[in-house]
Amino acid sequence: MTKSTIWTIVGVVVSVLIAWWLVSALFSVLWFIAKLAVVAVVALVVFGVIRGLLAKSRD
Repeated sequence: MTKSTIWTIVGVVVSVLIAWWLVSALFSVLWFIAKLAVVAVVALVVFGVIRGLLAKSRD
């Protein structure tokens, strides 16, 4: 094995590790955004139900 081959292997391994970390970070951010969207929708539904209940009790 030549020095060039060793550096190529090291480069591939480092590239895979960096790509693995980037993909993991990206999916973490996307999962957080998805959870945030679900929480927002549920909060709107709960707000509507509470508002509706309070409006009926005032009648």
